[in-house]
Parts: sequence; structure tokens; C-alpha cells
Amino acid sequence: MASLNVGSLGEYIREQRRSAQYSLRQLADAAGVSNPYLSQIERGLRKPSAEILQQIAKALRISAETLYVQAGILEERDGEGPGLRAAILADPLINERQKQALLSVYEAFLKENQPARPEGGRARDEQDEQGE
Repeated sequence: MASLNVGSLGEYIREQRRSAQYSLRQLADAAGVSNPYLSQIERGLRKPSAEILQQIAKALRISAETLYVQAGILEERDGEGPGLRAAILADPLINERQKQALLSVYEAFLKENQPARPEGGRARDEQDEQGE
């Protein structure tokens, strides 16, 4: 697990809070944490748990994964842009359970469409074309 990068995490949460036009107190109430605790997180003085990050993410209507990456809890996935995932997570017309269901289906399709790589390194389709 990567080390917790509290300073930039706090700055990131502050930026997200401001862009959502929340006061510190409003976000603290929405996330179910105390105003002083959230202030300490934003200033880089506290290391929030994954559960607290999830509550903050939900209140900000952003993905908890985004905050986990900012905190160094998760590593950013290479080659994956925010595109579709961000759009699903930002959609105010569907609830969190529905968002997670859509993301699960999308992930399953991505996994299904990845070419299988045998030990030789070529995809199965490449081998079929060459008569192997």
C-alpha cells in the first residue's frame, strides 16, 4: 500500500468542496464528520480512514476511488481516463447503488473483451489467423 499523502489530499478535498460551493460546515454535516475534524483533514493535519473518505466522497458526489488515489490508499489505474466512470459517478439522476451496478457491468465487459494472452505473448485471435 502506498503512503498516505495527507497534504495534497486535504488540498484536493478543499478544491472539491469549493467547486461544489459547500462551506466547510455544510460538507462536514453532509459527510457526518465534525467541522474541526474536516478542517484538520483539509489542512493536512489528520489522516482520515477509508470510511471517512467514503463519506466525504459521497457528500461531494465524487468517487471514493478518486479520494483513495489522492490519499495513496489505491494506485491510479494506468491507461484509464475518467470519461465514462466519472460521468456515471457524477450523474445526479441515479442513486449510489445504481451507479455501482453500472460500473460493475462496464468492468465486466472490459474484462470480457480483453484478449487472452498465452505464454508466447500473442493474443488468441492472432494465433488463429496464423493457423496455430
